[in-house]
Amino acid sequence: MSVISPIQVKICCVQSPEEARLALQFGAAAVGMVSGMPSGPGEIGLDRIAGIVASVPSAVGTFLLTSGTEVAALVEKQRSTGVNTLQLWDRLASDDYDHLRRALPGVSLVQVIHVRDSMAEVEAREIAPRVDAVVLDSGNPAVPHRWVSGTGQTHDWTISQRIVEELDRPVLLAGGLTSHNVADAIRLVRPYGVDTCTGVRTDDRLDKSKLVAFLESVQRVSP
Repeated sequence: MSVISPIQVKICCVQSPEEARLALQFGAAAVGMVSGMPSGPGEIGLDRIAGIVASVPSAVGTFLLTSGTEVAALVEKQRSTGVNTLQLWDRLASDDYDHLRRALPGVSLVQVIHVRDSMAEVEAREIAPRVDAVVLDSGNPAVPHRWVSGTGQTHDWTISQRIVEELDRPVLLAGGLTSHNVADAIRLVRPYGVDTCTGVRTDDRLDKSKLVAFLESVQRVSP
């Protein structure tokens, strides 16, 4: 898919309304909150996520990242929080995407693809028709790394580049992006948007200086 101007930025692992407002103030288009991930940074309770969602304009993308795969539980998470997007760390059973859509009309479904090797291209092709967008991240779903997320590690961007060129869905690039490498990543991959967590945090807090540097790097390279 051709890059959309400007590059959209999602700030993940947001933990408070204050962090959300800070991200939006400097140009982020979406914020992500984490719930139901057995490990990794930023997990917060559903009540806190609901408070963050209520604090931002309705046009803002509000993502809930979760490893949950049971439709009923996913529906409850969305209804409890009011997020407009579910970001699925694990794949669901094929029919469950349709079940989610029927239960949550108007809620976007975004699938994380763990880019380890060229098999990610196969997975992306298979999953894209069932979701509204994909996130290309550096997670490793294999044991013993099964639940490691938010590692701040990059992956082979040439694989992500091929996925972006092939898919007819928006693609967000994630995985180890910082102000120092995001411009190079955008130039190569040409994604719809970029997604970062650890790249803009210090001591588990959103770091204003890192955030501003990241967004300025994106703005400089955006068409």
